[in-house]
Amino acid sequence: MNTQISINNIKRSRLESIDFNNLEFGKNITDHMFSMDHINGVWLNARITPFSNLSISPASLGLHYGQTAFEGMKAFKMIDGNISIFRIDKHYKRFSRTLERMCMPVPPFEFFTEGLKALVNIDRKWVPLDEGASLYIRPFMFATEERFGVNISNEYKFIIFSGPVKKYYENPLRVKIEENFMRAGKGGTGFAKCGGNYGGSFYPAQLAKEKGFDQVLWTDCSQDLNIEESGTMNIIFVIDNVVVTPALSDSILDGVTRDSFLTLAKDLGYKTEERKVSQAELIKACKESKLNEAFGSGTAAVASQIKVINMNGADQILPDLSDNSFMVKAKKLLSEIRTGIVPDKYNWNTIV
Repeated sequence: MNTQISINNIKRSRLESIDFNNLEFGKNITDHMFSMDHINGVWLNARITPFSNLSISPASLGLHYGQTAFEGMKAFKMIDGNISIFRIDKHYKRFSRTLERMCMPVPPFEFFTEGLKALVNIDRKWVPLDEGASLYIRPFMFATEERFGVNISNEYKFIIFSGPVKKYYENPLRVKIEENFMRAGKGGTGFAKCGGNYGGSFYPAQLAKEKGFDQVLWTDCSQDLNIEESGTMNIIFVIDNVVVTPALSDSILDGVTRDSFLTLAKDLGYKTEERKVSQAELIKACKESKLNEAFGSGTAAVASQIKVINMNGADQILPDLSDNSFMVKAKKLLSEIRTGIVPDKYNWNTIV
């Protein structure tokens, strides 16, 4: 397949206007974007252009019926000066599953990969140097066919843009187990990264914040209140020194960071379990001082410590973390792999 990408460079970079010492997550966007169109079954016009606004019809199907999908990825500055893009293959597979669930075409892997590499390379000076900072990369697609009847679109636009970011959460989190609202149901789109999953989660999260919490722990809303995710992240517990996380299902996102932590847990000598975790089990583990850690994992946050979990109306305070805590050790090892400090034995990094 011919993966030729046309490149139109920006005339003047905006890089000098960015304060890298005070990055706000999601605010700053690099100079360029990659884009490609899909019209009547054919991928067309792969290009890198200066980042700019789009012109689309108000009748575009994606604006009305939710045919939108996205990914979240990161690139890192390595100690040898190169740039690494983390786990392209895993992200592409997840993006593909989302697109298939939304009846959307899947971009060829070659275009996905080469578009990413070309875009990161052309904006490589935007990759932050500070520890914990990275270049966040957002591939996404939406339906563009101008038609207001309920239909699967015949036209789509695929875009990748990026921006420098720092840590997503600076402080340990206070969360509550959500008992009334449900993020996703069996047979739905909970495993997919589509816009509706996030729009529907805002209201319960807003109610929780009004009560002093940072986020909610989503459950399956069964009688047992089995935990599924933490806000917009996967959830990982350390119970009696065992790394435990809810098993994947059609209502739980297959997190790339989650998968990475489970892999590294075995390298660090931890037993891992992917299974149901109920509210009752967590309450019992707290009473017996066996809930050692809880944290959210995701591309944006990497790992965010949970200090307080409100269960059955009562706050349960978790132990402080130390250098010997699983989250601390796994997060450090993951960072060292991404930046080339330790060998990348799993071939997770794509070097640009």
